Amino acid sequence: MFTIYVYVLDSLADWEMGHVMAEICSKRFFKKNAQSVLLKTVGYSEKPIRTMGGLTVVPDCVADDIVVSETSMLILPGADSWNDPRHGAVIEKAGQMLSSGGAVCAICGATAALAGYGLLDNRIHTSNGPGFLEMICPCYKGQNFYTDKPSVADGNLITASSTGALQWAKQIIEYLDVFEAKTLEAWYNYFRTGKPEHFFALMQTLPAENSN
Repeated sequence: MFTIYVYVLDSLADWEMGHVMAEICSKRFFKKNAQSVLLKTVGYSEKPIRTMGGLTVVPDCVADDIVVSETSMLILPGADSWNDPRHGAVIEKAGQMLSSGGAVCAICGATAALAGYGLLDNRIHTSNGPGFLEMICPCYKGQNFYTDKPSVADGNLITASSTGALQWAKQIIEYLDVFEAKTLEAWYNYFRTGKPEHFFALMQTLPAENSN
């Protein structure tokens, strides 16, 4: 079983996780015999948080409950509140996860949180454009590893800009290996272009019990 921890914090950018959360939770396009996936929301405390879109989310657990292993993934969304020191505990977990072979997936402001702890200094990564991380994190030293793309996967680290949510979702799903390759490609092309031929191609890739 793969355990996916999704960190939730005040001002969380709801839309950045929309695609990946929906597909992991619904399993609607999972391939036959895909590995089991358990999703848990994580907070700095058990108190409810309020997202940028006005939704209230009650965390399932706190950062100390995260089990660090090769079958764990930590998803860090963008938010305007990453500079709150209370989020340090989950970033420490992110460092442990990267060292142990678990996956860390960060988008938008969460990339700055990783950069502030030196976790991007020696890993290929991206963020909200050249100069963004230097502006937010004066201690950032990963310029030589920065890639100016919407989303970048470097082994067990997947980072994205605020405009790279769809590609980020694709790379996360690919890492989890829960879609057939042709399903993932059709899924990505459909949501990227909106063209109906990609929707029909997507439906044709699914196991019979999922396509009804």
